[in-house]
Amino acid sequence: MTNPKLEVLTPTNSQLIFIDHQPQMAFGVQSIDRQTLKNNTVALAKAGKVFNIPTIITTVETESFSGHTYPELLDVFPGQKILERTSMNSWDDQKVRDALKANGRKKVVVAGLWTEVCNNSFALCAMLEGDYEIYMVADASGGTSLMAHDLAMQRMIQAGVVPVTWQQVMLEWQRDWAHKETYDAVTSIVKEHSGAYGMGIDYAYTMVHKAPTRAVGPHETLAPVAAPIRA
Repeated sequence: MTNPKLEVLTPTNSQLIFIDHQPQMAFGVQSIDRQTLKNNTVALAKAGKVFNIPTIITTVETESFSGHTYPELLDVFPGQKILERTSMNSWDDQKVRDALKANGRKKVVVAGLWTEVCNNSFALCAMLEGDYEIYMVADASGGTSLMAHDLAMQRMIQAGVVPVTWQQVMLEWQRDWAHKETYDAVTSIVKEHSGAYGMGIDYAYTMVHKAPTRAVGPHETLAPVAAPIRA
């Protein structure tokens, strides 16, 4: 029998869920720099949009505790319905289960807060009760301590969850740079969100291929003035 986890992620076999990327949840994250966490989460969202991945955004206790989802994440999916819950476990909410089923894809890419609570419980229940495959985006998720995050990841991996990073997921969806219909959009995400990798692309484009810089508007460079020779 073929192991389905040996199949790479593709734009047609996977769906995406963001769990509780809300300010109060982020305040408690200690396992990753919180600005990096937001950067990675938004990058994953942009990749999902490029490849038309069916996407779910779910929140918990928005008005009473957690606050509203990152606006940068919401702006990637204008008009997206947000699935509000009371349970820490997204699987408990019928709306979430119905949305997963409606998307019709067994490979579920997950990013959420906190790793040891909301991500862990959703992953275990979705595998046990829904027969889903879970791909946990470790660098777009965060726990209340590094130990909490790491042990939760270990527990989920032991149960069959596949650990991934946001960039790994995006490049797996892209797979081949000959897929020109998504090439520019993917490299744009890389340049904006991928640190040194993105800087490297900017450097290659401008210094090797002599493309204009990505800066918006004109920027005049003044010639250097040599320092005077001092006796």
